[in-house]
Amino acid sequence: MATPSSSLPSGCGVFTTVPDVFFLPEFVFGGLVWILVASTKVYLENPQGWVMFVSVFCFVVTTLWFFLFISGVNQRSTVWSTLDVAYHALAAFFYLSASVALANVTIRLQNDSLNFKSYQEDIAAVVMSYIATLFYVLHAVFSAIRWKSS
Repeated sequence: MATPSSSLPSGCGVFTTVPDVFFLPEFVFGGLVWILVASTKVYLENPQGWVMFVSVFCFVVTTLWFFLFISGVNQRSTVWSTLDVAYHALAAFFYLSASVALANVTIRLQNDSLNFKSYQEDIAAVVMSYIATLFYVLHAVFSAIRWKSS
């Protein structure tokens, strides 16, 4: 049996430690991406399905991850530090790919005056998606630093 991992926080410690304090902005900006993309018009050659998958997947898994940390399940094994790094690195990669695809679509909508509202919503979704990407990258980097120091 593995020894418990004391470097990972549990309970209210999740709200006060870096990188775990990034859970909250990941929720906020990931949720905003989800809402903004869901409210725009989807065109045939539009990768918004991928963007929706990424935002919903990351929102659900981050929520599950957050509650596992709050409940202290992460204290039972040393593998949680590795899983934390792996998940947040994967989420950062997913969000980066979704952000680039969404930015590409938004650039192509720029000259379409009939869909100006969708264009504005897509701009907001792109900005929120890149911010969510930034928080997932920060979480992955600081989780890796914590993992290597434990």
